[in-house]
Amino acid sequence: MSKILIRGAKVLGGEPQDVLIDGDTIVEVGVGLPAEAAEGAEVVEAGGKVLLPGLVDLHTHLREPGREDSETVLTGTRAAASGGYTTVFAMANTFPVADTAGVVEQVYRLGQQHGYCDVQPIGAVTVGLEGKKLAELGAMHESAAGVTVFSDDGKCVDDAVIMRRALEYVKAFGGVVAQHAQEPRLTEGAQMNEGVVSAELGLGGWPAVAEESIIARDVLLAEHVGSRVHICHLSTAGSVEIVRWAKSRGIDVTAEVTPHHLLLTDELVRSYNPVYKVNPPLRTERDVLALREALADGTIDIVATDHAPHPHEDKDCEWAAAAMGMVGLETALSVVQQTMVDSGLLDWAGVADRMSFKPARIGRAKGHGRPVSAGEPANLTLVDPAYRGAVDPTGFASRSRNTPYEGRELPGRVTHTWLRGRATLVDGKLA
Repeated sequence: MSKILIRGAKVLGGEPQDVLIDGDTIVEVGVGLPAEAAEGAEVVEAGGKVLLPGLVDLHTHLREPGREDSETVLTGTRAAASGGYTTVFAMANTFPVADTAGVVEQVYRLGQQHGYCDVQPIGAVTVGLEGKKLAELGAMHESAAGVTVFSDDGKCVDDAVIMRRALEYVKAFGGVVAQHAQEPRLTEGAQMNEGVVSAELGLGGWPAVAEESIIARDVLLAEHVGSRVHICHLSTAGSVEIVRWAKSRGIDVTAEVTPHHLLLTDELVRSYNPVYKVNPPLRTERDVLALREALADGTIDIVATDHAPHPHEDKDCEWAAAAMGMVGLETALSVVQQTMVDSGLLDWAGVADRMSFKPARIGRAKGHGRPVSAGEPANLTLVDPAYRGAVDPTGFASRSRNTPYEGRELPGRVTHTWLRGRATLVDGKLA
């Protein structure tokens, strides 16, 4: 790989600087680098653009193996590179489930083979996601994939004894259990958020307490065991308060919010468009505002996409029959810019913290979430924050098109992504 000079970029939104990459490493960062240092380098003019460390997504569904009609590791990582991500954590709800060393190694090696971003598999907590027996947690950790994050996402580990045992087990090697907080008995037949809109539409309601009760239980279990717990796709104001209380007690809990829960509300369900059907459901304006404030003040640690691709036949149907989920890798940064940066709640350094530094730390992603400074791996994302444009899913790299933002104008565009110094996205086009 040759030298690359990124000239005049606002590193983490600060003053313009030049960044010199040689091979897979950042070798110099500064103003007006000497001409001899950059001799022979490919020059990327980055005036007005923001340079961030490569984004890290702790919650991605790549669907392979088993549902390649929705997504594959190749198409999913191409979507990730398009959105500025250099590593993604792939959830375990595949077919077969990623509950053995063999399956997680398969996903890990597919990521290495395709090369658009690093893929770190997440292992299932229980065999077959059935919630009855712990999966091979130790074997998955000791495998070539080096799994550190475990989740039955898509389902809740609702048995308190199983959850306790999982927390005890992963503590031995510094792992973390990522919980999909949904009390199943409280959400039987639920179709959307329980509230005024569900009552008016006559759709089964999904109460906030179904999420909050599991979070309350699990932070107490984590405190009892002395282990780490991570809360997936936190979605209610009440959940925010529980996590805030747990952190005040010194409990080792982290939490994520999705871009769609930062922007969209249950009022959109009035259209009966299944593109808005998601788990957990879109909540109220009050919840959305609480989530934004919590992300700004650090109660919520990170933004994670919960990229959930589905083929058109699973979404282009009546509401009750539609699958839950939205694609998100290619629009996440734009939604965060609109809701958090343009609103003044976060600066670009804060975005780097919530979308790169902290998710890498939670997931133990080696070489990712590192400072943009000399000697660090050249995993980088260049963003044009002045761009404005309507979302057109026909141009997505993802195999699926189930975005809630079609036709909506969003700010910002990722123009370049580098994975260890190799361009995976150039001028908005996959390399």
